[in-house]
Amino acid sequence: MSLTLLITMLLGFAFSISIAVSIGGSAILGLTFFDSDKLILVPKEMFTAIDKFPLAAIPFFILAGNLMETGGISRRLVNFAKSLVGGVQGGLPMTCVLTCMIFAAVSGSSVATTFAIGSILIPALIKHGYPVGYAASLQATSAELGVVIPPSIPMILFGVAAEVSIGELFIAGVVPGLLIGGVLMLFVHLYCRFKGLGKNDGDGRLSVGKATVEAGWALLMPVIILGGIYGGVFTPTEASVVAVFYALIVGLVIHRELEFKHLVAVFKKSVLSSAVIMFIIANAGLFAFLITRAGIPEAIGVWLKEVLDSPAYFLLGVNAALFVIGMFIETSAAIIVLAPILVPVAVFFGIDPVHFGMIMVVNLAMGMITPPFGVNLFAACTVAKISLDRIVGHLLPFVLVIMGCLALITYIPAISLTLRDAVF
Repeated sequence: MSLTLLITMLLGFAFSISIAVSIGGSAILGLTFFDSDKLILVPKEMFTAIDKFPLAAIPFFILAGNLMETGGISRRLVNFAKSLVGGVQGGLPMTCVLTCMIFAAVSGSSVATTFAIGSILIPALIKHGYPVGYAASLQATSAELGVVIPPSIPMILFGVAAEVSIGELFIAGVVPGLLIGGVLMLFVHLYCRFKGLGKNDGDGRLSVGKATVEAGWALLMPVIILGGIYGGVFTPTEASVVAVFYALIVGLVIHRELEFKHLVAVFKKSVLSSAVIMFIIANAGLFAFLITRAGIPEAIGVWLKEVLDSPAYFLLGVNAALFVIGMFIETSAAIIVLAPILVPVAVFFGIDPVHFGMIMVVNLAMGMITPPFGVNLFAACTVAKISLDRIVGHLLPFVLVIMGCLALITYIPAISLTLRDAVF
């Protein structure tokens, strides 16, 4: 049955069938052919996969991100970031990265970050003379920070799948997120100096004081959310609800850019995005249940222990495999399926599961910016109104930068664990 599951799933991917249907369909087909009496398990295991309290944070964080976009919070964050770094050559691409870092501290979703920030900055980058493909690829890459800087939906999924503390994962993600964001900002600054781009990026920039005052309520949002989580005031799941109410109040009452007539469209957009993720999780849960019953995780673990006889080789092999897997399988599904398989092996090699979680999240997040199924690429192309082939050529340098940061995160555990150990 295991071979049938794998072949059917891969055929589904090859024929461009949706990720969720490919995963769930292969599981149902395997049961039909080999153990049809157990088909009753399909709805049970799909429901069990999503019947977890921490997963309630996903729709709320998505809704919070959409409310921030519609309520004017995103635009104010852009103006604030531009006031800080927009005055140097290449300041506008640096503004894109910095804004995504701030926005990521609330939204938890890279796709939400792509739409919210990209709708403002991609047209601005094009207006300042940057190639449209470069603008879209930069936005897609910067939005990846939405799943690295906490709160993060993939971290929540990893915590649930691997039974690891979500709070520890969140605090461990701070330094890796800052590292990737800082290296990206340095890279785009040097790139612009080399190419002669962005000499007038400071045009229309607000003073730091004025931009800070205008963005004050927006900047207070991540402070409340992250401070409440790390201060023990509320759990990550409860924080997602707080984020929604905060974004709602700021948009409706303080900024008054969000109107009641906008709420139906915002709720519809959020529901659709949440339903897609939950459907993937449900099907991946069924798939994971079947491969676990078939003994695949244990077999893979034994094989890895025999072939990769040291932690360094294990991490190298896992990173190579995850990079390829992330190109074809959606991040949420990959984490749900692979985390229960790989985490026990990582623990056997003496690797902290929180550190391993950071490696998985950062690595699989690259799948969001690598063809053929990079969701951030599709979102950025939608905003920029271009085809995928116009963005691919600009991606390689960004992917190499992220891979360099991943190597540091992989082989220097202190990057992920120092802050975690200090807090916990």
